[in-house]
Amino acid sequence: MFTSDFPIFYVTVDVVLFAVREGRLEVLVVRRGEAPHEGRWALPGGFVGDDEELLDAARRELVEETGIAGEGLALEQLKTFGAPDRDRRPHRVVSVAYLAVTPNAELPTAGSDAREAEWRPVDDVTGHLAFDHDEILAEARARVASKLEYTRLAASFLPPTFTIAQLRGVYEAVWGLAIDPGNFQRKLRAATDFLASTGESVKPAGGRGRPAEVFRAIGEPFEALAVPVPRSSM
Repeated sequence: MFTSDFPIFYVTVDVVLFAVREGRLEVLVVRRGEAPHEGRWALPGGFVGDDEELLDAARRELVEETGIAGEGLALEQLKTFGAPDRDRRPHRVVSVAYLAVTPNAELPTAGSDAREAEWRPVDDVTGHLAFDHDEILAEARARVASKLEYTRLAASFLPPTFTIAQLRGVYEAVWGLAIDPGNFQRKLRAATDFLASTGESVKPAGGRGRPAEVFRAIGEPFEALAVPVPRSSM
């Protein structure tokens, strides 16, 4: 039997998956079906297997608890959370949190030890999550909000083609503020390495007003923009 002078730690993974739905920033959560915190909302996650990579464990738990495989989903390691009292179980548990955003908020299906799985507005669940998941969620939102200022990440919330108004909606949902449409359009058009016109246009909702030009994003989500889009300019 293995013995050591050092305490044994257990390792879990938690996944923060964001989407913008109906103009609101939402997060995928599960209602726990067992102790500790039975019946409370939590982020999808669970224990890492002995022969399992952390990223593989995060993807497996996401599928098992929500039914969402997230085809092509880019999971970014967010932070490690290891406060001694973060888990009520008798052994100490350290969690590695992962972050992702998706343009396709698939309908989740609860499984494994999750009683329910839902997309919920971030503002509605903040302050009510199990374990230290409120802290994890806050860290994830801050990371996304920051990346929107200097990378192409906002486009990852949208389908391959979109209007500037739809893109502005992502910034407003994540930053939690109203953005002047004219200032936003000028800033985005100045970032010549961000958007490319598809040459198409779509009619506005309701059919009134000028058709809106359709764009696609240039480059990878986490690449830096030549012209940042700071919140202070909006």
